[in-house]
This record gives sequence, structure tokens and C-alpha cells, in this order.
Amino acid sequence: MSLFKRSVVSEIINHFSVVLSTLIVVWLSVILVRLLGEAAAGRIGADVVIGLAAFTTIAALPIILAVSIFIGVLTTITRNFRESEMVVWFSSGLSLLNWINPVMRVTIPVAILIASLTMFGTPWANQQIGEYRARFELRSDLSKITPGQFLETEGGARVFFVEGPSVPDGPLGQVFMRIIDQNWLTLITSSSADTVIESNGDKFLVLGPGQRYDIKPGAPEMRLSKFDAFGARIESKDGEKSLETARERTLASRRSRPTALLLTDNVPSSLGQLMWRLAVPLAALSLALMAIPLGAVNPRMGRSGDLLIAGLIAMLYLNLINISQGWIISGKLSFSIGVWLVHGVFGLFTVGLLWHRLRVKLPKPPVVPSAA
Repeated sequence: MSLFKRSVVSEIINHFSVVLSTLIVVWLSVILVRLLGEAAAGRIGADVVIGLAAFTTIAALPIILAVSIFIGVLTTITRNFRESEMVVWFSSGLSLLNWINPVMRVTIPVAILIASLTMFGTPWANQQIGEYRARFELRSDLSKITPGQFLETEGGARVFFVEGPSVPDGPLGQVFMRIIDQNWLTLITSSSADTVIESNGDKFLVLGPGQRYDIKPGAPEMRLSKFDAFGARIESKDGEKSLETARERTLASRRSRPTALLLTDNVPSSLGQLMWRLAVPLAALSLALMAIPLGAVNPRMGRSGDLLIAGLIAMLYLNLINISQGWIISGKLSFSIGVWLVHGVFGLFTVGLLWHRLRVKLPKPPVVPSAA
């Protein structure tokens, strides 16, 4: 490999690695904040936050890799122009076309990795996300309760708040419950709570001494009762059957459906998802090639303008892929056209940019002063 190719490949890999690690850290920060907010609201369990963050990152990794390789190639070429290194390469008889080979040496392995993720890794990660959330939904209300936090269940019809046990593995502390049914608003307070499992597997929540207030909204009617013990049956669920149903529902989602099943479905929703899985690795190759003419900047001009334009073009590319996917799903665009349409348009755009950068402008003829 020549000195030019070695230096270019090494620099692209360095820039790609820095951008990739930065985007992953930013993505993890955003997704952890969102998942922790869901855990605090009781929509997911705190024990599955790390797992969901990992699987969500795997699902988003194809787009992150495609954007990272685009920015890595773009910043490498831009730096060579800014620091006038391209003058040295051009004077050695090289041109922008000679960048295609080293750029593809880095981009093709990345595109193969993206294709592996979109075809196999992303559907598997989405399946795991669906099962994590399904398992949490199958838990009983009591198992979802976290001491010191409010928990809503049944769409807000039941609200719980409990204090932690005073001794390890002891009964729960003070309990507050609000239950809304068709006719009554019920408030229950108790000094303690524990669970009892009968021999047939039924689970009961047994409250210690406390009070119960029943209020009929819109009517001057109220009931107050005190109890030494109050038992509430927690409806048992067929866990295996429900989990199997949740798995079937997850597989029915086009994002979680394995690629082999998409190939046999031959329905618009499956074809649209298959197009997206093929489009992302092709977009990584196309964006890397597009970065070659986009990175050819004038060293005397500002630094941010060209990078901003390049970023907008990349966003437009990825958004058009999503729009094409939606058109295929709705039947407005056939799969045979949608699978290559966006790539063909941007491929022609790349060729036009390369021609514009490579063409040699003839010098303007000298101005001959007219005779007085």
C-alpha cells in the first residue's frame, strides 16, 4: 500500500473511532435519562434499565455507524484541504478520484457490519426490548411497587405508595392505596402490608390495621370503615401463556420480525422494513463516497458552512429513506423502485459533485485595453 493510502486509511479510522465513541456516549446518555424517567414513573422496572439501554443501543447502532463513517471521511478530507496537504497530493499527480480506494477500504467493512446488524442484530435487539417490557407488564401489581415511589396501574385506576420495611425481609411499612371504579373512589391507608400465597397459588395482599374511605363522586355519600386486617386478592395471570402471546405480538412487529420471515411474507409492511434493512448499509457506502467531493473546501472560507451543508445533506438522505419506507408500506411506491430510488438520486448527485470538483476551469482571456 502506498504512503498516500496508508496515511488516509489510518486517519479515517482514527476520526471514525472518535466520532463513533462520541455518538455512542451521547446516545447512551439520552436513552438512560429517558429510561430512568420511565422507571421513576413505574412504566418499566428499575432492574431492566441497563438491559433496555444496551438493546436500544444495538438497535440504533446501524444509523450511528453510517453517520460516523460519513463524518470520519468528511473530516479527514476537510482537514487535508484546510492544512494544504491536498496541494502536496495534487502536485504528486493524485486527484480526488484517488481517494475512492482508501475510503472504500474502510467503508466496505463498516457497511458489512451494518448489514449484519440490520439483518440480524437489530431485529433480535427489538425482540429483546419487547420481551423485557412484556415481562414487566406480566408482573403483579405488588411486584412492581418500589418503596418510596408512587405506582400507577390499570391506566391510573389504582395508585400505590408504600414505605420500605423497618427490618430486612420484613413486612412493608405504611401503605396508601387509591382505587377508582365505576361508582366509588376508595382510599385505603394501613400501617403495614405483607403477601400471603395460598396452596392453590393465589396471592393475597394482606394489610395491617388501617382505614378505608369510600366516596361517591358527585353525590353526598361517604363510607368510613376501620379494619384490623384487610386482604385483597391479586389476580393471578397465566404467565407462560401471556408471555407466549407477548412474544407473538413482538414478532408481529415489523421491526422485530426476522429477515427470513420478511422475505416470505410478501406484504407491504414487510417489504418496507426489508427495504430499510438493505438501505442503511448502502447509505453508508453512498455517504462515504459523497463525503469526498463535499470535503473539498476552500481553505480561505469559514469552517462551519461546509460541514453544516454536509450534515443537512446526510439528514435529508436518511429521512428520504424513511419516507420511501412509508410509501412502500402504504402501497404508494413499489419495492423494486423504492429499494434503489434514493440511492440512485444521491449517486447521481455525488457524480455531479465530483465532476464539478475535477473539471478544470479555463483561464479568463486577458482584457486588452482599447485604444484611446
